[in-house]
Amino acid sequence: MTENSPQEAVERALAAAKSDDCIVIADEGSAANLRWAGNSLTTNGVSRSRQLTVVAVTRSGDEARVGVVSRAGVRSDQIADVVAEAEAAAAGAAPAEDAQPLVPANPVSGAGWDHPPAETEISVFAGFAADLGAAFATAAGGGRKLYGFAEHEMTSSYIGTSSGLRLRHDQPSGRLELNAKSADMATSAWAGTGTRDFGDVDVTSLEADLAQRLDWAKRSVSLPAGRYETLLPPTAVADLLIYLYWSAGAKDALDGRTVFSKAGGGTRVGEQLAGLPLSLYSDPAEAGLQCAPFVVAHASSRESSVFDNGLPTGRTDWIAAGTLGALVQTRHTARLSGLPVTPAIDNLVLTAPDAAGSIAEMVGRTSRGLLLTCLWYIREVDPQTLLLTGLTRDGVYLVENGEVTGAVNNFRFNESPVALLARITEMGATVPTLPREWADYFTRAAMAPLRVEGFNMSSVSQAS
Repeated sequence: MTENSPQEAVERALAAAKSDDCIVIADEGSAANLRWAGNSLTTNGVSRSRQLTVVAVTRSGDEARVGVVSRAGVRSDQIADVVAEAEAAAAGAAPAEDAQPLVPANPVSGAGWDHPPAETEISVFAGFAADLGAAFATAAGGGRKLYGFAEHEMTSSYIGTSSGLRLRHDQPSGRLELNAKSADMATSAWAGTGTRDFGDVDVTSLEADLAQRLDWAKRSVSLPAGRYETLLPPTAVADLLIYLYWSAGAKDALDGRTVFSKAGGGTRVGEQLAGLPLSLYSDPAEAGLQCAPFVVAHASSRESSVFDNGLPTGRTDWIAAGTLGALVQTRHTARLSGLPVTPAIDNLVLTAPDAAGSIAEMVGRTSRGLLLTCLWYIREVDPQTLLLTGLTRDGVYLVENGEVTGAVNNFRFNESPVALLARITEMGATVPTLPREWADYFTRAAMAPLRVEGFNMSSVSQAS
């Protein structure tokens, strides 16, 4: 059978639907990657993927039952079967708690609908690969070895509904992770960055930064567990605040399950969380971090609703001037909370008025403290306080009198990113960054380096 275009797959599925309402999402993806080890490229490759998701809705009065079926590689002769399977699942489902009318067609519905899916190819790495080769030579000349990988993905998503909505979005996602090791493999340093097209990746600068950190590690200092003034680079800040963002669901807060639950009922929206007037926000139009300007929900959860597919999104300040401004909400949870509808958006930015300066400049203003590289193996300990635990990795450095004086041992930390907000004493300039722990799931972030009082290094770790 001839393969359908994603638009044709959507229209065929909607035509085959017998349920009261139907939502169809066709995702067309392509990916390219490079991998290297010991200053030499090892593998590269490209791949293609396609997925069809059918959401069948049967209604009876105010009740709605939903069946969702997602399948990869669906041929044209299989589309009706996927629809029938979703409708059978709806018939046997309990009433949906998040039932709402479908989002109606809007003025932008159909814009770009007929265009073919966007694609990526191995050529996306052309300029980057040349710079990477030069970095290999520089590292080898300095007795260092580089390891890592670069990945680029392009996903075109097409949403069609029985209410007449037709929307599409092309989402590029790229990341670079680069690890440098000393000649004896005893020490390592890591750097990473997210990107839309690899045109903005400065691998020369990243390699130079790694070389400096390996040089710092030539002197080793042992420190005990304890609370230290700590400089967190943007990547570590991203890992902590992305987890905060993922934990900021309105439904869980209303049910009294999280740090954002108000004692006696309700949520903490409107409460002051940070001493500095910082803002944590998401914006689908954020330059360099652009993402879908409408909801794309393949399934319902406590933070998302299939009924909201196609709902427009805009800038949302989760924290504004240090105050909790919003929680992740569907139309259903907004009715329960009485707060505005604020769906999840696939990027995150931390800023503050007049915040400026780099992590290096913050080091120069430090009498004594720790400089981290990144965090690893982050796990939740207590949802009521959002206490997290995890490990430091690939370089923890001692700062004395404005200079890095050596590398120290790794630690296990115990910290709540919510409690940490109140102990921030300095913020630097916001820059695009890549979270180390969550890079598989979240690449669109811009964070500022932070100075935090009393960061809790709860025990010494033997991890290298």
